Amino acid sequence: MGFMLRVLFVGISLATAVVFKQYRNLTAPMPVPDLNMKQYWGPGDVKQYREDTSIKPFKVSYDAAVIEKLRGKLTDVPKLTPPLDGVAFEYGFNTNRLQDILKYWRTTYLDKWSEREKFLNKFPHFQTQIQGLNIHYIHVKPKVPAGTKVLPLLLLHGWPGSVREFYDIIPLLTTSSKDKDFVFEVIVPSLPGYGWSQGSAKKGLSPSEVAIVMKNLMSRVGFEQFYIQGGDWGSLIGNYIATYFQSNVLGVHLNMCSIMTPLSYPKMFLAALKPSLFIDEQYTDFYFPLSAKFANIIEETGYMHIQSTKPDTIGTVLQGNPVGLAAYILEKFSTWTNPAYRNLADGGLEKYFSLDALLDNVMIYYLTDSITTSQRIYAEAFASDELKKEIDRIPTAVPAACAKFRHELFQQIDWVLKDHFTNLVQSNHFEDGGHFAAMQLPEVLYKDFVAFIASIQK
Repeated sequence: MGFMLRVLFVGISLATAVVFKQYRNLTAPMPVPDLNMKQYWGPGDVKQYREDTSIKPFKVSYDAAVIEKLRGKLTDVPKLTPPLDGVAFEYGFNTNRLQDILKYWRTTYLDKWSEREKFLNKFPHFQTQIQGLNIHYIHVKPKVPAGTKVLPLLLLHGWPGSVREFYDIIPLLTTSSKDKDFVFEVIVPSLPGYGWSQGSAKKGLSPSEVAIVMKNLMSRVGFEQFYIQGGDWGSLIGNYIATYFQSNVLGVHLNMCSIMTPLSYPKMFLAALKPSLFIDEQYTDFYFPLSAKFANIIEETGYMHIQSTKPDTIGTVLQGNPVGLAAYILEKFSTWTNPAYRNLADGGLEKYFSLDALLDNVMIYYLTDSITTSQRIYAEAFASDELKKEIDRIPTAVPAACAKFRHELFQQIDWVLKDHFTNLVQSNHFEDGGHFAAMQLPEVLYKDFVAFIASIQK
């Protein structure tokens, strides 16, 4: 019996040692890898490529014929299947509501297209060539009194958004005020494949590779050190920039903070057993119960599974199809702003957004034929080559802040986030707000961002 106990003890000891070693291997911090800052994403052979480093002014301008062709498509709408009795947005976009929006788009909105075009051009637009791609961006320089600090800021959008998301927050950021002794010079790029930025001709332009393109853009416009604010893909890409280029990023503020490490999900499950040990009780329902949160994620991420596997198929369905495009994009501005809006016949779309603002965003996708190229980032993000980089296992010491809006699609507690953001200096919860915070609550996001910058400026 004594012999068997010794064998059992040795066996348990060996198993424990193996498990501990695996744990150490899985959780050990990783170094920043060597980066290819010149990877070519354009068409054809890189040997024929000579980068044009000039910066050219850009203007949003479309011929009347383009607009009238769109009006024709919005006039010749196929018969839409009516919603089920008593159903609002629970089955997707309510077609009664869609009919109203299409009518407004076809008449009121397009009748004043010259006004909308002028609005889209209210900030200076530019294009420059980076790594084989023509990259579009807005660049707003502040007019400030002498002695005011001007801080460079990179603003990053996501899907199905665009630079249009930032039109209400840009004036706040670029105007001096009594509440701060600094102001921002703002660079707002269209991500590659979005809007007026060229999409990749090659496989592999993943979020981590887009981070390199964005860093090169900031160098091109003259900034080797800068701040970052982003949501959705902009949050992930902003995180990667702050991870890869820690000496260049002065601070990173994100409104969809999340990481993916071997410990992130086990920690969330552990915290779910006794949330009060890990977070203030008043914010428990931002994260728990996990069953309800995961159920909502499953309900809201069907699009992601399609775009991660067959982006070109769904892109073909939507490209050049304004009716489908509007339903597909605007549905996200309903339920991602507040999941309770599924139960409203109008989808709650105009509770925070004007139809003009929503249609401006749809028009950017329609006029640039960028829906397919915008969706390919999902396939690249979930490709094995991207996942095996395990970027969130590379700690970043860059000062970081997380703005957590109640109806954001996905939230993680700070105990999880600090495994990667080792210098998380601000984490605030907001009782309202959803996925499109910059467009929905620009003043709230602005104040949180300014408080973060003020704290690290000290």
